[in-house]
Amino acid sequence: MKKLLTFWRRKDEPQGPSSHLPVAQASTHHPAQPGYNLRDKDLKKLHKAASVGDLEKVKEYLQLKKRDVNVRDRQYRTPLHLACANGYSNIVSLLIEKQCEINVCDGEKRSPLTKAVQCAKEDCATILLEHGAYPNLVDFDGNTALHYAVCGHSVSLVEKLLEHKANLEYQNKDGYTPLLLAITENNAEMVEYLLKKGADVNASDKNQRTALMIALSDEPTNLVSLLLQQEVNLSSQDIYGFTAEDYASFNGFTVYYQLIANYRKGKKVKQVSNSKDTILDTTFDTEELKEDM
Repeated sequence: MKKLLTFWRRKDEPQGPSSHLPVAQASTHHPAQPGYNLRDKDLKKLHKAASVGDLEKVKEYLQLKKRDVNVRDRQYRTPLHLACANGYSNIVSLLIEKQCEINVCDGEKRSPLTKAVQCAKEDCATILLEHGAYPNLVDFDGNTALHYAVCGHSVSLVEKLLEHKANLEYQNKDGYTPLLLAITENNAEMVEYLLKKGADVNASDKNQRTALMIALSDEPTNLVSLLLQQEVNLSSQDIYGFTAEDYASFNGFTVYYQLIANYRKGKKVKQVSNSKDTILDTTFDTEELKEDM
């Protein structure tokens, strides 16, 4: 998962050539294997069968040996976790039919749904959602299934999660909402979709950086233009007192600063226009009142 690492200098620190600049440096931290790192010696027979998609073996262990469908391994994973991580939707359906627990979490506090989404196993995620999987469970990093769907660039999974009441504004440990995470991923399609679904464009992370500030911290993209089509709050400040305009100015991208200037100018014109409309409406109402008298 992408994580924005930011190094800041306070305004009151000794001034160097660029000591007043807020600089955001991003690095990507995707797990090498979104799935589980499995070792045969750590797995129970039912877990192993579920992890490799051996439907007949799973049936055999559940029926003949009457194994607990919710049995856990050393990492607190159930057979459902392993089936979801590896995309075996037929195993998932069987385990649900055998009344397994759906909203149980592993050692990293990830539910089968979270794991299915993290591993981009949409069929498994769909089955779980249709059988009551809760989309807002939070893992060790404070992420929900929706955060992982955004990181996986899967609009279809995001759509399904939102249809099942996923929280659009939940913040992980870094304070990222799904929208802020989409900004760090530079995913314009996802950003546009989340905004259409009502994501708060003025939400901020744990450093009080808004979506616009984060977008302004990177190389020029169309994300800034996209965000400026919304009702962004240009007066918002991060924890060091910097505004979006400061980000645009300090990071040296003239095009960004001009976009913000145009946005501010356009907003002012709109406000003046609305004010004139109000005055005209008031005058019209007053004239009507005089005629009635």
